[in-house]
Amino acid sequence: MADSDLKKDPEYSGFSYSDEKQDVAPQYGADEISLDAAQSEWHSLSFWTRNGCTVESFRRRKGPVGALNTNMKPRHLHMIAIGGSIGAGLFVGSGSALSNGGPAALLLAFGIIGIMIFNVVYALGELAVMYPVSGGFYTYSTRFIDPSWGFAMGWNYVFQWAVVLPLELTVAGLTVEYWGSDVSVAVWITIFWLVIVFINVFGTLGYAEEEFWSSLLKLIAIVIFMFIGIILCAGGGPAGHRYDEYWGARTFYDPGAFANGFKGLCAVFVTAAFAFSGTELVGLAAAEAQNPAKALPGAIKQVFWRITLFYILSLLFVGLLVPHTDERLLGSGLSDSQASPFVIAAKDAGLIGFDSFMNVVILVSVISIGNSGVYGGSRTLTALAEQGYAPKIFAYIDKSGRPLFSTIFMLMFSPIAYVSLSASGETVFAWLLALSGLAALFTWGSICLSHIRFRKAWNYHGHTLDEIPFKAIFGVYGSWIGLILIFLVLVAQFAVALYPLGGADPSAEAFFKAYLALPVVLVFWAGGFFWKRAGWLRTHQIDVNMHRRAVDWERINGEKQRVAALPAWRRILHVVF
Repeated sequence: MADSDLKKDPEYSGFSYSDEKQDVAPQYGADEISLDAAQSEWHSLSFWTRNGCTVESFRRRKGPVGALNTNMKPRHLHMIAIGGSIGAGLFVGSGSALSNGGPAALLLAFGIIGIMIFNVVYALGELAVMYPVSGGFYTYSTRFIDPSWGFAMGWNYVFQWAVVLPLELTVAGLTVEYWGSDVSVAVWITIFWLVIVFINVFGTLGYAEEEFWSSLLKLIAIVIFMFIGIILCAGGGPAGHRYDEYWGARTFYDPGAFANGFKGLCAVFVTAAFAFSGTELVGLAAAEAQNPAKALPGAIKQVFWRITLFYILSLLFVGLLVPHTDERLLGSGLSDSQASPFVIAAKDAGLIGFDSFMNVVILVSVISIGNSGVYGGSRTLTALAEQGYAPKIFAYIDKSGRPLFSTIFMLMFSPIAYVSLSASGETVFAWLLALSGLAALFTWGSICLSHIRFRKAWNYHGHTLDEIPFKAIFGVYGSWIGLILIFLVLVAQFAVALYPLGGADPSAEAFFKAYLALPVVLVFWAGGFFWKRAGWLRTHQIDVNMHRRAVDWERINGEKQRVAALPAWRRILHVVF
């Protein structure tokens, strides 16, 4: 579509795309067609081929390398932003976090990680609106920090999700045991694996629709829990059960607001980080949206509500209702849904059926996160292949818009879930969790540093902030805050890794179970350096125009004037939503 025609489109947001620098027309080989032509060809296919259900759909798509579909709707992006990664980390992992740190430490740790995530996502939003790169925000590390570090972040992100997938399948299988099923957990793992395979047959739209409806269920469940929490704290629970008289905030006094002191607070950080993992997927999904420049800023704004309402408030009621000394919380980790404080509170209240409802929500959540792992890992692997950081076969996009071999690669990690059924399965599970626990922190830190470096290069090349269409709410200071908080969390986890809770003696096994992600990232970084022989980029080496989105400032400024003319309360709503 020509730029002049695009501006006449009523859905046009003021942005258009450029494959290279803004003043350079994209060139295509003899066997390639433009991105617009590729999308037109996709729309001309039959319904079943577009949705990956025919043999024809598996054939290679013509078009630019990495030409993914752009059929994700704004409602999909909004739900991915607000509820996409809510899963076992919140519903189940909060149990061990409550046991280790107490209710006050739970709120503090999740609040600190929430502030960090808020700044990370806004930094990512600014970069993604400026540079619509499909397949992976690790490319920002390659572009603004160091190609070798970008290589490390890309592969770190792929393997983070490759490890999360079997973990989530294991949790899903164990969750079914809550109802006393006599069927082997291996059978349930297989069933849930096939469910994820089925969803991925439908490509981007399958992921987007699954995330929309599962996120809606999760958000409804949390809202219901919070209303019930208010009633139970006020003493409105069923007669003859724990909350049949005024309960209030007694758990903050007896057994107390903190457990294990400062070390307990430090121990909660890694659980909080795991619980927020996947928040950055909204930036990855934006490249497959119909109009990312219009939909992404609105989706980014939803993160504030997700953090404050669905994490902090729900965990406040968890801390109010369940004492941190409750033995059912001990050793809960992320695999035992019976140790979920949401389920424990429902059982103690005598709410018939609500504990089973929460387990259904947990089951849907962990399957959703497993599916997100396939999506996030496959798109990142495809982007790595496009840049020559992975075998070219992973750049294969079929006619239905699926990164076919990248998706198959991610799904091949699922059988690791069966290892958890062996005698040494618990040990394997612990090491897998160690691989994924801190990996997200390196990804988030790289996003913040990429934003800082981008702003510095932007200024160096003579640009002003007025030329940035969507700006992070706290600017470069927010990214510095996020980066500093990530460093402090890594230091806190290092201390817990050296001196574990409970007074246990330091050991190499305990240290690496808590800090295994660091040496893995360093190995990837070294591998990237020896492969590409590229190091830290100097400011003058950073190209801020390559792949930059063209902007219709006349329309953008017109929208700003319209918002400025609104009443104060409407302007506030515009900023928040």
